[in-house]
Amino acid sequence: MSELVPSIVIVGGGFGGSAAATALRKAPARITLIDRNNYHVFQPLLYQVATATLSPGQISAPIRELLRRQVNTTVLLGEVTGLNTSEHFVLADSRDRQGVQLHYDYLILATGARHSYFGHDDFAKFAPGLKGLGDAEAIRNNVLQAFEQAEAEEDPSRHRELLTFVLVGAGPTGVEMASALAYLVRNTLRSEYRRIDPTSARIVLADAGKRVLATFSEGLSTAAAKRLESLGVEIRLGHAVERVDEDGVLIAGERINSKTVIWTAGVAPSPAGKWLAAETDHAGRVRVQSDLSIPLHPEIFVAGDTASLDQDGKPLPGVAQVAMQQGRYVGKLIRQRLLGKSPPPPFRYFDKGNMAVVGKGFAILQSGRLELSGFVAWLGWALIHLLYLGKQSLRMSVLLQWMWTFLTGSRGSRLILNANEQTPVQTTSSAASNPVSSSPAQQLVAAEK
Repeated sequence: MSELVPSIVIVGGGFGGSAAATALRKAPARITLIDRNNYHVFQPLLYQVATATLSPGQISAPIRELLRRQVNTTVLLGEVTGLNTSEHFVLADSRDRQGVQLHYDYLILATGARHSYFGHDDFAKFAPGLKGLGDAEAIRNNVLQAFEQAEAEEDPSRHRELLTFVLVGAGPTGVEMASALAYLVRNTLRSEYRRIDPTSARIVLADAGKRVLATFSEGLSTAAAKRLESLGVEIRLGHAVERVDEDGVLIAGERINSKTVIWTAGVAPSPAGKWLAAETDHAGRVRVQSDLSIPLHPEIFVAGDTASLDQDGKPLPGVAQVAMQQGRYVGKLIRQRLLGKSPPPPFRYFDKGNMAVVGKGFAILQSGRLELSGFVAWLGWALIHLLYLGKQSLRMSVLLQWMWTFLTGSRGSRLILNANEQTPVQTTSSAASNPVSSSPAQQLVAAEK
């Protein structure tokens, strides 16, 4: 090691990075976790922020607060722009500094994923994706603003395009978004407008595949599709979206006029593969070895959506459970090395099953041979999601909001926020400090303002 106290740099404070940091809480090392945001967000519930059920603060928490008891860990607010594998340092920019070098003895890349438009990046301007809190708030604003515009529109012929919502991608995010949006417009909003009928809103779910939720069994996929149709969602399958512009989408030669298009079709990994000059799969994820390191660099590990690893002949999916298990594994492996103990066996993902919620009181669950759909699956979905929220206070807040929404139909956050408004900034997080750290990492702006 290059220092008396080994330095571990973790890039990314999502599921993989946070799990790795927690697993290293008792490691004899100086740990630096760097993220472009000062918070960890529970991504599986982003769609509920986008559809006004929950507020951003109910599914996120400051990273510093989550790691406040880890005295060996420093949290930095900044963005990694590259790395030097031969000299063992990461390049990062903060708000007022660029190109700061962060030395590492071990490096964990858990940089997550971004939207993928499958070669049609020009779609991004008209079809926002859903990967972060900013995306969720923007989509919520667009959806609610559409109803406000329709209410104020004097020309009834324009109501149709204003109240048509197109979701591109029928995976879990698309299905959950479509069903939640249908519930919003047909229950919560139905009695609040005088010049328009919110229940007349058209929700279109489009996918190039042959069925919704293709990763589930055919029976569960069919059950989900029937549930969507009962909620009034129009399903378009078997044809890719050919065009997206300010006036709507083009599918199989048919124009669907819409002022609100939401991209839920796919994700692409971060540029970590380019930083490492490493082998990647067809989707751009870094190919890793069985211990999640990369060839020729046993000190560099990649986890979560950034990593590509086959198990039983199939690539592991880019889901939260994989990221968390990989993060914990890498943290344990590094700790074992530092303590001079035998490393754990090769990583193996334990699949606890897949779930997706399809509107109020209905979900599907698949775990091995077990397949469930309906209210019981929905209860299981709710329980599991509550357990994985980062803080006890968030679990209680979300539980109460879900109960209130279930009973009354009332939503938690239906504010249209204008980014140009002058609003006071509040800080509620606590700082995590590292008493032994004197590395260049501390040159970054680490304090929340």
